[in-house]
Amino acid sequence: MKSIEIIMLPVKDQKKAKEFYLSLGFQVVVEAPGAHGDTWIQMGLPGGETTLSLAGFHAILCETADIEAEVKALAAKGIAVGKIDETPWGKFAWIKDADGNSLCLHQK
Repeated sequence: MKSIEIIMLPVKDQKKAKEFYLSLGFQVVVEAPGAHGDTWIQMGLPGGETTLSLAGFHAILCETADIEAEVKALAAKGIAVGKIDETPWGKFAWIKDADGNSLCLHQK
């Protein structure tokens, strides 16, 4: 893993959440139809690399250059990683920590 790319924040009302983060100085990076019929809203601070996604659940997406090698290395450490999903937005593999928090590897 080389960086935290996106922090997904669970929100009840995307429109209100978007307005709140805009008032804090965030900018819309992406606003588009999501994969599951919802809207994907991704926001970031000017010049920042890590962004927020206003979503229905919490997760942290970590960017990796080689998801297959990353999954293999984590498995060697005894860390369970879900299957690698290939999408138009890249490859993704999910991990849950001991408390059920979601981490996701993402290769662009």
